[in-house]
Amino acid sequence: MDGNDSHALLSGEQLIYAITVPLSTSIILANLVIILGIAWNRQLHNTPNYLFLSLLVADLCTGVALPFIPLMGLNRELSSGSCLVAHFFPNFLFLAFLFNLVMVHYERYICIVDPLRYSNLWMHRSFPLAMLAVWAPPLLYASLPAFGWNNWTGPDWSGCCASSQNATAPPGCLPNRTTCCSYRRVFPNAFIYLEVYGLVLPAILAIAGMTGRVLWITRGQLKDICRLHRSLERGGQASDREHRLNLRYVRCVVAVSMTFLACWVPQLIYMHVCIAFLISDTRWSSTTHIVLSCTGIGSMAVVPLVLGLANRQYTEPACTLLQKLRGRWCRGRRRGQSEEIVGNV
Repeated sequence: MDGNDSHALLSGEQLIYAITVPLSTSIILANLVIILGIAWNRQLHNTPNYLFLSLLVADLCTGVALPFIPLMGLNRELSSGSCLVAHFFPNFLFLAFLFNLVMVHYERYICIVDPLRYSNLWMHRSFPLAMLAVWAPPLLYASLPAFGWNNWTGPDWSGCCASSQNATAPPGCLPNRTTCCSYRRVFPNAFIYLEVYGLVLPAILAIAGMTGRVLWITRGQLKDICRLHRSLERGGQASDREHRLNLRYVRCVVAVSMTFLACWVPQLIYMHVCIAFLISDTRWSSTTHIVLSCTGIGSMAVVPLVLGLANRQYTEPACTLLQKLRGRWCRGRRRGQSEEIVGNV
């Protein structure tokens, strides 16, 4: 690897850490707060919250792996085993997070759409089976490159990490037995297409469809409530209560829409840009790849935090602890001021 390539790799890693470390730290801390809130409140120890707890654990792991996901787009000098591990674990955690997110949305979707069948859901009758369904398929799929579905012996990797100091070294191979580690060597094109269009995109569309269906049902129930309210009051005009209900619904739709735009659109853009460059087989700027990958994965990891922080039951223990600490700090400050006044007197 010559000096220019080494400098480019170093600057790329510095940019990745500069973007992902603050975001990763925030995701980890927020998940820990919600996880402790669920563990602290025994009333929340039920199957729906256990499913959400599994999602939080997957999101926390995604936050830990967040700095390593953009690194998959850089060419690095790693051994074959280290290269597979460096690509396997981030991909597995990302897919596990996505599967958990679909499961949580599905459970809440059935609760609203078909409440009579909700208590008889298979995930309530067999919680270990539900955990197996959201963790085992991502593990199996992410492990396929380790079992031979890879492009490790591809012919187009010469010069990727070739040593400029040793002209006799084989292409893509260094004297210290390190190799050129790139996502193109670990993931074949068919693997990437199947993951994007067979797993990730259908999962995002399923979440969007379930969310839209819930909003549509909520709108119908709101109309029924307003109609019943008018019949009870025997009036033909909308009351202030109806206006407040409609305003609350509009706020809910706006909040959901903004959340989808902020959390899912960057990931969709990143996926399709990657596929476009993969089809054209052209090299693209590492800075562009880093920014898009960090933005896409990071914004998607915020979704469980939005769901968790919006529930007061999850955040109540943390709020209580902060209030106690604030009260002690205020009492200590007043006590110090009182002692200072007495000392001056």
